[in-house]
Amino acid sequence: MPLALLALAVSAFGIGTTEFVMMGLLPNVADDLGTSVPTAGYLVSAYAIGVVLGAPLLTAIGSRVPRKRMLLLLMALFTIGNLASAFAPDFGWLLAGRLLAGLPHGAFFGVGAVVASRLVPDGRQARAVATMFLGLTVANIVGVPAATLLGQHLGWRATFVVVSVIGLGAMAALARLVPQMPVDSHQGLGREMKAMGNRQVLLGLLTAVLGFAGVFAVYSYLSAMTTEAMGFGESSVTLVLALFGIGMTLGALAAGPLTDRALRPTLYGSLAALAVVLVVFPFTVHVQWAALVMVVLLGGIGFMTTTPLQMLVMNKAKDAPTLASASNHSAFNLANAGGAWLGGVAIAAGWGWTSPALVGAVLAVAGLAVAATAGLLDRTPGVSRVVAGGTAAHNKQEAEVR
Repeated sequence: MPLALLALAVSAFGIGTTEFVMMGLLPNVADDLGTSVPTAGYLVSAYAIGVVLGAPLLTAIGSRVPRKRMLLLLMALFTIGNLASAFAPDFGWLLAGRLLAGLPHGAFFGVGAVVASRLVPDGRQARAVATMFLGLTVANIVGVPAATLLGQHLGWRATFVVVSVIGLGAMAALARLVPQMPVDSHQGLGREMKAMGNRQVLLGLLTAVLGFAGVFAVYSYLSAMTTEAMGFGESSVTLVLALFGIGMTLGALAAGPLTDRALRPTLYGSLAALAVVLVVFPFTVHVQWAALVMVVLLGGIGFMTTTPLQMLVMNKAKDAPTLASASNHSAFNLANAGGAWLGGVAIAAGWGWTSPALVGAVLAVAGLAVAATAGLLDRTPGVSRVVAGGTAAHNKQEAEVR
């Protein structure tokens, strides 16, 4: 494994920690800044909005910047956003700090995925991308629980100071380990925007919004389900969230080689399995050991969809994959917001604490339907075919996607 992948994984660890830690710190922040917990919840939304806006915007602005320099600039912005959060004098400034910290998220993973795929030989690109994403999954096992405990004992500001230190360490690792990758002569915003118009790229992004929303419909309310449906005490919430993170890590490890071998079958299989797990979940949640198994499965199978979706949009964008790759993370955050909203609607309607799982199953099936439609269109003569003048590498990738 190239050491540069380790630098990308460390960066992903920092980003994953700051993305999810706010959920555990909301009561502390609300109490310290004199606001309610629901109002403090806007801090989660502010980060997600930053991701959605920043992914295409910053990628477009940096389309002519060499990729190593772009990664360093994005991680610097991430660090500044977390420092701004740590020293925010009031809620409004903290909201702005969270928005700022979220801006580089999607662009970093978009550029990082392209860099990771070019650090390894043909046939191992998906494994390289999955290795970078391991940092994100490990953050849910180690980073988020540790940062939450730190915030509870030393104050929430200490959490963001530590995340800023992780950001500085990630910048040092990127500067030392990632090789220089000059901008291709044909690379530019116009070409990136043209690639975004590819039907397969757009269908891939829609698949991400629908399919991954099924995961977040449940994950957003997993803490409440732990106490209200599974029958565990509040002290067990951290354990349940860590099990979800373990599942995510296992899913990332499995997704890499499976995607390298057969991209679309891996995508179809993971979405179909996700729908099954979500349907079964409400029927097992009252048996504690079975509920814990289903949490691991939900994290693992849910995260297995990310690598094939990432590789799909990168492959279909051909010679201009960066904007499409970054926009995929905007899609994931739209899935986050949409899944959480629809799951909340089901609970508010009185359907029960496990009803978001059935909502998620419908969303996963919808994502599978879009993915299958895209696959059929890709096999139709004259639709999204590889041009005759394409490179051998791209033609090979396209063949593997089909």
